[in-house]
Amino acid sequence: MLLQVRDLVAGYGSATVLDGVDLDLDAGATLGLLGRNGAGKTTLVMTLMGLVPVTSGSIRLGGVELSGERTHVIARHGVALVPQGRRVWAPLTVAEHLTLAAGKRRGSWTVERVLELLPRLAERYRHRAGQLSGGEQQMLTLARALLTNPRLVLMDEPSEGLAPAVVDQVADVVTALRGEGVAVLLVEQDLHLAFAVSDEIAVMDRGRIVHRATTSAFRNDPDTAHRLLGVA
Repeated sequence: MLLQVRDLVAGYGSATVLDGVDLDLDAGATLGLLGRNGAGKTTLVMTLMGLVPVTSGSIRLGGVELSGERTHVIARHGVALVPQGRRVWAPLTVAEHLTLAAGKRRGSWTVERVLELLPRLAERYRHRAGQLSGGEQQMLTLARALLTNPRLVLMDEPSEGLAPAVVDQVADVVTALRGEGVAVLLVEQDLHLAFAVSDEIAVMDRGRIVHRATTSAFRNDPDTAHRLLGVA
């Protein structure tokens, strides 16, 4: 088991958002995390990345306890984040973003390989991030994550606001990661994408994981989907 989360409690100030999250994720597996707005999905991602303080509970990656560690320490242990809203540095070029992300890390993901997977970035290599379209910026955030050669990638709404062709590229990236044995936690509102790439589906409600099933089982259980998500 790569990721083990036990009884995780976290939030903002005196407000508790995560109220006892338990979660397991194997290497090479993709888990689609669904839930209504305000269920705690983004807070879970941010907590796993060390950007929201842990009140109590355990986060173990490959047997190493990461609860309470700073973000740069968590990243060094192999966790990468594709944040909601992209968050690129507008003045920097694509080339500069990729050089910074790659750093001195060694692994199968190189700048050359990333540009082969995401050829639009090669075409825009010398352009500043602020000059890119929304879809191109999302490709850049995915590329940054790949270049850290992670063991676990946290993706928060990667398809948000994207054209269908770009969403397909997001799916290609997830598929490539799975092929490398990288685990992916995918927070997503686009059910088509989540179902297409996820081995399992988990649903959050009020700061807890309240349901988990294989993707095929979840798709064949519309009553549960409607009860938990309000969709048919």
